[in-house]
Amino acid sequence: MDWDRNAPPVDRELLDFAVAVIGRAGRLSAQGFFGEWRGRRKADGTEVTDVDVAVEDLIRGELARRAPDDGIHGEEGGASTGSSGRRWVIDPINGTSLFTRRAPLFTNDLAYEDEYGPAVGVINWPMSRQLVVAGRGRGCWLLTGSEPDLVDGRRVRVGERSRLRGARTALHNPAGWPEELLIALHRRVFLTPATSGVADLVTGRVDAMVVAGPPMGYEDVAPLPVIVTEAGGRVTDLGGDSVLTGDMTILATNGLLHEGYLELVAGLPRRRDVRDLDDAD
Repeated sequence: MDWDRNAPPVDRELLDFAVAVIGRAGRLSAQGFFGEWRGRRKADGTEVTDVDVAVEDLIRGELARRAPDDGIHGEEGGASTGSSGRRWVIDPINGTSLFTRRAPLFTNDLAYEDEYGPAVGVINWPMSRQLVVAGRGRGCWLLTGSEPDLVDGRRVRVGERSRLRGARTALHNPAGWPEELLIALHRRVFLTPATSGVADLVTGRVDAMVVAGPPMGYEDVAPLPVIVTEAGGRVTDLGGDSVLTGDMTILATNGLLHEGYLELVAGLPRRRDVRDLDDAD
């Protein structure tokens, strides 16, 4: 957990607002997925498209109307501090490389942080019409449909498996994993491709989720503490440190298995340089 256990529940209206904003962002990104767009490489080598920028602009516009004094950290538009001491964190399209390859597995991510720490987390899969939202002290919810509404949501919780061997484990970015990490997990747990990411964890469809390889950005991990914790699970980096301040790897589990996973991967490398796979030569 990345906040004070005595922190008060977040206002319900913030959850409704976050869901409405990300619902609109999802519809815009889905339209872009089937349309035409221009893409380029950023200075760090990652991809960005016109749709990433348009989705973030939409979210920023909604935040400017609803919370003009709050700060914003956006993957494409950078950071502004605001005057309230509160902040919104935006990843307009998490998985741009999937988006550009017409793979419908990308997400729209939004997080809200107040004086106590993480307060709201939202992750939306617009192509499969699934949205996970959680608020501190308000639980974790799964919403479905093209126009998600918390009123129609289903409260969800992680599974109760306590045996590590054979635990279903969603893996992200395996191309960037070192073989030691991949083999260690392969020998003990059941590895499965991550198609709905944390949605699979918080609904009990998988027991854990592991993200290694190229480091995540802060905007990638910001929604996770609230979502996983409110669903009854636990999330850290692969070394057991805070997922928000660690090495930008992710270990999210049902909680019962967390220490077992940490022991399993302790001391192992967490990424490899994939440039040696470049076929240019």
